[in-house]
Amino acid sequence: MPRAIWSGSISFGLVNIPVKLYSAVSRKSVRFNILDADTGTRVKQRRVNPDTGEEVPYSQQVKGYELGEGRYVTLSDEELASLDPLASRTIDLQEFVLQSEIDPVFYDSAYYLAPDPVAKKAYALLVQAMGDAGRVGIARFVMRTKAYIAAMRVRDGKLMLSTMVYADEINAADTIDGLDDLEDIELSEAEVAMAEQLIESLSQPFEPEKYEDNYRNQILELIDRKAAGEEIVISAAGPTEEKVVDLMAALEASVAAAKDARKRHPAAGDAAVKGRATKKPAKKAAKKKAS
Repeated sequence: MPRAIWSGSISFGLVNIPVKLYSAVSRKSVRFNILDADTGTRVKQRRVNPDTGEEVPYSQQVKGYELGEGRYVTLSDEELASLDPLASRTIDLQEFVLQSEIDPVFYDSAYYLAPDPVAKKAYALLVQAMGDAGRVGIARFVMRTKAYIAAMRVRDGKLMLSTMVYADEINAADTIDGLDDLEDIELSEAEVAMAEQLIESLSQPFEPEKYEDNYRNQILELIDRKAAGEEIVISAAGPTEEKVVDLMAALEASVAAAKDARKRHPAAGDAAVKGRATKKPAKKAAKKKAS
């Protein structure tokens, strides 16, 4: 079971609600150690001075910020510690906003907030009030000497806290190659209508349980096979060839394939029919024909 990684209280006006913080996510990546291929001995990393080739003892290691090539400013642990945010055991709610106003790109790590037994009524009251208001609380708190901004929201009758990145940590779209000039691309009404039809034919309720990390599963299966002594034969992958396809033809073929898939799954097909019955007519105002 997950263990509490932080304890404190939610500061809500003059009300304080003691809580504990639990990670809402358990990463399941496959971890490897680096071994010597000849002996099978685990290889250890050493911090070595590249000029002398000698290992630098921990007591001689300092943090340096690079100003330019080969130019550094060093900072001591004491200097950095003097700038640590003041230790605090409160999640200070600053304001409440609509969840739709928060772009998902701002979310980082997710945590559950569990109440202290003596504070369950106050916790339940906050859950009820936030749920009725449809609002998300924006908060500040300190964990492990780092200051965070976070969004506190109601999920299934519980409070969930998601740490957030700061606005200046988001890469602006105009700094990404290939994202410019998109507004100048001309689209025909037929292409837009066909794309909307494809989206509608693939629309389903979100069921996260049906998605698995196939790559991780294949790695674990490969590990089991090798541990059992099976000889693994790797087939060479053939070269991939990029084909230039007609956009409209590709959309039509995709819609046809999606409809065929629906026919093989009657339950899904019934849901799609109900969805189309309530769908508003697609807009006919589209851009000009694609080049």
